[in-house]
Amino acid sequence: MPSPLDELDEGANRAFIDLHCHTSASFDSLASIGAVVHAAAARGLTHLAVTDHDRIDGALQARDVAPDGLTIIIGEEVKTVDGDLIAVFLDRVVPPGMSAIETIADIREQGGLVGVPHPFDRFRGYGHKSGADLADIADKVDWIEAYNARVIGGSANEQAAIFARERSLPGVSASDSHTVLEVGVAYSRLLGDPSTPAGLLAALTNVDMQPGKASFYVRAWTPLAKVIQSLRGNGRIRARPTPGEPT
Repeated sequence: MPSPLDELDEGANRAFIDLHCHTSASFDSLASIGAVVHAAAARGLTHLAVTDHDRIDGALQARDVAPDGLTIIIGEEVKTVDGDLIAVFLDRVVPPGMSAIETIADIREQGGLVGVPHPFDRFRGYGHKSGADLADIADKVDWIEAYNARVIGGSANEQAAIFARERSLPGVSASDSHTVLEVGVAYSRLLGDPSTPAGLLAALTNVDMQPGKASFYVRAWTPLAKVIQSLRGNGRIRARPTPGEPT
């Protein structure tokens, strides 16, 4: 069945966006920032959210080196005690280790938007370790990652798409790329200009998901990347203990 976006005339303002991408600023990626942004542009993306784990310095660098025609959105994949969240349009880092509610409040204070990545992944899903229920924050997020290219097996993405549809939340498709080969392998086509929070919210009312898969062999590089990054001193950022909490 043709997408509604295919019915638009040639002058329509369409955006091609990947809302979940990692660079070598992440503890589990070796993808150089320059290579990532140039791959995104070469593959036809117009917008790329760089969402490294618990930091935004890679996204800021990506914005500085992005070629014409590619808008970099400053983002972060935040590790909360309840599960991971995607934050975009940030001015500063959102610290890891808070509850999902506290994290969302921090993102909103900055005027940012919130998405839920790979919500039903058997290893990385929201509440997988904490037991938190995604339904408890469904009315506080802006989109659900209904298709994640790194999810193994189709049921987790199917569950995410159903969850989003039942709650009238936008469902997006994202690469979750950790290597240059994966950039833009999955993305979303939007009608409008998602370069601002208001623009992205408006554009998410008409999403055309473009799914694609990262190969097993590409994903297999991630454990090696973690080892190499750890040896470089770029391990995972840990949440600071609260006063009185044992370290």
